[in-house]
Amino acid sequence: MSNCASCPSKGHCNTNASSCGIINHPYNNIKKIIGVMSGKGGVGKSTVTTLLAKQLAKNGYKVGILDSDITGPSIPRLMGLNNERAMSNGNDIYPIANEDNIKTMSINYMVDTEEQPIVWKGPMITNAVKQFYSNVLWGELDYLLIDMPPGTGDVAMTVMQSLPISGIIMVSVPQDMISMIVAKAVNMAKMLNINIIGVIENMSYIQCPDCNKKIKLFEGEEINNFLASNNLNLLGELPMTKEIINITHTGVKETSPELENILNNIINQL
Repeated sequence: MSNCASCPSKGHCNTNASSCGIINHPYNNIKKIIGVMSGKGGVGKSTVTTLLAKQLAKNGYKVGILDSDITGPSIPRLMGLNNERAMSNGNDIYPIANEDNIKTMSINYMVDTEEQPIVWKGPMITNAVKQFYSNVLWGELDYLLIDMPPGTGDVAMTVMQSLPISGIIMVSVPQDMISMIVAKAVNMAKMLNINIIGVIENMSYIQCPDCNKKIKLFEGEEINNFLASNNLNLLGELPMTKEIINITHTGVKETSPELENILNNIINQL
């Protein structure tokens, strides 16, 4: 039986309680659930998720990250928690928190080594995602960020149809922004009546170290036309810098004031 009192939708979701497809844990109280999605892999979606979580926590919010990329999880490594393993009391699963008290859950916390592959079919993968929401003791959270796998497959549909999601953030890179790749992900969300909060353009530009001039590798007119035609809000542009690139190897550490300003501008629009 669903517990609508602990659900961010508070019973005002698109489906009734008996058919919402998810059980809300009675000890969880999550105010906002935001999916972070991309049309394809390699655009920095997980990196953006961790950067947003880090900045939200720094701003005083209680934050969690649900790593729903079951076959390609990267949140533990990006959060510097790749050697941790999840514990359970037999019914509930305890999330792993980092030094900023950002709570995380990933399939990599349940395997012997992070290199161990998850060779599961679709139903098992989607059930795991549902369990990461229903069976994990998230407790009180202001934001639960869901790092979604690339594309428009089973997991994306499960998150949008079964979880009480507040909205979706699309992550793209400039050359994909005007292609069918982003359009497919956008249209999927629209088909399922999911609020698209906006788009974050990663690897948007490089900045000259001498004059601080922003150098864009792709012209902006076509991108602006694409955003306008699809009624999409550009939440922010992240530069291509060593600071962000190194996150893949070292995890999210302290961020520069410039990057913090960009992230805070994005957060103010959530």
